[in-house]
Amino acid sequence: MPRDHRPARFIRVLLAEDQGMMRGALALLLGMEPDIEVVAQVAAGDAIVDAAQTHRPDVALLDIELPGMSGLDAAAELRDQVPDCRVLILTTFGRPGYLRRAMEAGAAGFLVKDGPVEELAACIRRVLTGETVIDPALAAAALSAGPNPLTARECDVLKASADGATVSDIASSLHLSESTVRNYLSAAIGKTGTRNRMEALREARQQGWL
Repeated sequence: MPRDHRPARFIRVLLAEDQGMMRGALALLLGMEPDIEVVAQVAAGDAIVDAAQTHRPDVALLDIELPGMSGLDAAAELRDQVPDCRVLILTTFGRPGYLRRAMEAGAAGFLVKDGPVEELAACIRRVLTGETVIDPALAAAALSAGPNPLTARECDVLKASADGATVSDIASSLHLSESTVRNYLSAAIGKTGTRNRMEALREARQQGWL
């Protein structure tokens, strides 16, 4: 493109994706857009805020399932620490609970990874105008699914129960009594309609509540 046709200012994008091939492909394709510049790429969630503070992107494009910190948790930190940065969640997992959590974390959009890059670029531009951009099918699914029935503490206990942790292990890690842990686990099992804590954990993850 001739220099005099370039935009006066590029849209600065931070890209967080743990799969190197996907991250490189997205960066390359977005970089081909005439008004977008990928200024930072990270592979772990706990690197997002530092990169945003260093590179001051206009938009952060975040995967959810990242090592170190989830994209949803990073979105909440960006809202507090880099408030001028708009967040777009881009994920393989179009789970209704994830959408609700993304919106609660202050994300400006939520998209799944099966769309063309031109559509993604258009959404990046739209969120900078103040729009909220959500995958229509996922929005409908989230409305029909209803809110997360689990309390924050029940979610904490379920997450801590992964990898075969005992009730004693969970109580120690969360500074709770064992009887309190059992009560939270029992409540979570009841609310998810499952038979045991591992099924409850699996169901909660499948719904995007954790």
